[in-house]
Amino acid sequence: MAYRRTENVARKLAARHDAIVAAARDAANEGGMAAIQMAPVAARAGIAAGTVYRYFPGKSELVGALILRLAEREAALLRRAASAAPGPLSALAAAIAAFASRALRHRRLAWAVIGEPVDVEIDRMRVGFRKVLAGEFERLIESAVSGGHLPGQDAALAARALVGALMEALIGPVAPERIGEKPSAREAVQETTLFALRGLGVPDARARGLVVQAVLPADDPAR
Repeated sequence: MAYRRTENVARKLAARHDAIVAAARDAANEGGMAAIQMAPVAARAGIAAGTVYRYFPGKSELVGALILRLAEREAALLRRAASAAPGPLSALAAAIAAFASRALRHRRLAWAVIGEPVDVEIDRMRVGFRKVLAGEFERLIESAVSGGHLPGQDAALAARALVGALMEALIGPVAPERIGEKPSAREAVQETTLFALRGLGVPDARARGLVVQAVLPADDPAR
């Protein structure tokens, strides 16, 4: 009986932790990193501000948990998109298109987690998110190269260049303001995927059917 009570308490604590992180995500999705403040996040989560501090001593710890959660989710979604493709090259194309689609649907959140100007401590945390993205793309590029589908290249360097290109083209401060709206969003995903594949050594990606009719699901949650 005592074990069951302990298990129930642990479940409730984990659920409350998840609710706080989800509230922080929703805040960032609306207003960027500046919107992640302890009292408003507590109100979103439906708990007392003091309770938030029991889980996260300050904003930095809360932001760190949010970045970790989003990095894990993004890696899983990239792998899922790639695993549904029939081959290494189409897997890479699917992962690029999947990331681009979600980034466009949640541009404010994506920019907050990847590139929005913040203090040094939070910026150090966000490096991990970019490393996760680069690592997933590096693995896919290596697979395509080893299978003879891409020319030989430094997969690690190419993956980091790819992440930078996606950020600047889709969510950075120089990205077109209306790029996230339909139908321009679909076109942007396709063009960005084409650009990325050409840069990696596939000049005829469209002719080979590697760029699908990317759509932005109406029920796509905030990352």
